[in-house]
Amino acid sequence: MNKSFKKIGVMTSGGDSPGMNAAIRAVVRTCAYHQVQCLGIYRGYQGLIEGDFKEMTPRSVNNIINKGGTVLKSARSQEFRTVEGRKKAYEQVKASGMEALVVIGGDGSFTGGMVFNEEFDFPVMGIPGTIDNDIYGTQFTLGYDTALNTVVDAIDKIRDTASSHNRLFFVEVMGRDVGHIALNAGIGAGAEEILIPEEDMGKDRLVESLKRSRKNGKSSSIVVIAEGDTTGENVFDLKDYVLQNMPEYEVRVSVLGHMQRGGTPSCFDRVLASRMGVKAVESLLEGKTNYMVGIQNNKMALCPLDKAVKGKTEIDTELLRVSDIVTI
Repeated sequence: MNKSFKKIGVMTSGGDSPGMNAAIRAVVRTCAYHQVQCLGIYRGYQGLIEGDFKEMTPRSVNNIINKGGTVLKSARSQEFRTVEGRKKAYEQVKASGMEALVVIGGDGSFTGGMVFNEEFDFPVMGIPGTIDNDIYGTQFTLGYDTALNTVVDAIDKIRDTASSHNRLFFVEVMGRDVGHIALNAGIGAGAEEILIPEEDMGKDRLVESLKRSRKNGKSSSIVVIAEGDTTGENVFDLKDYVLQNMPEYEVRVSVLGHMQRGGTPSCFDRVLASRMGVKAVESLLEGKTNYMVGIQNNKMALCPLDKAVKGKTEIDTELLRVSDIVTI
């Protein structure tokens, strides 16, 4: 293992996700294990530009493995999108003695790291942190499992009200481009219908399905919809359409929003974050750069950053079939 690095930086960028703190902890302690100094970079790329760095030791990351959000904070930086901004960041990096960077975030964060690597030949390693599970090159991203559990718990509570009042609830979950959360949480919570960007169900087919459920004796229903679904203009448009065609239903909308990003990370996310943090640092020490750490078939793997950014994840077609069967 190449131990020539004396100082490695770690940062979180973009939207926060449960498990980021566990990943920070793993990066810091892996650095310490290999006798490498670790610098925490506050507020993502904006902090990189401003030199907002702080040395982190194994003791400085005590008791953060169980916390949601990110102790290093996160911010979106328009300045880093400019050549001048990136030059400022590089000057701060060189002045601090930092020799490599671990970026925890999503595709936008990886794009920034990839450009920084290309312009300054600076070693970068990515760790995927996003609840949408929409990063190519890994089966699971940090925060996805926790978000699923949060959504299922919320839907379970909503179902109590739906059943008590014979209501139809549209529950909107995150998923601007992909329907992983909606599909898995919908099956896990026993939703009657699941609407995702990958499958345009159509308003008429949705109404037919709901009428069939009503005819089969269901007095209340839950429809889980990903925010990026295009069945209607938005979830409220769908609500109005169903009311027009099924006036016998009381229809309500619940948008779960940012509550899906928060909360204590699940055991799965804590373990995954720990594995990814160790792999990220040790891959840098082995001389690898411009990769993202991922998990494939329960094994740690590396995916080139450009593929992680440009690649598209695919929905599990078997789960679509399962959903059709179990919602009868």
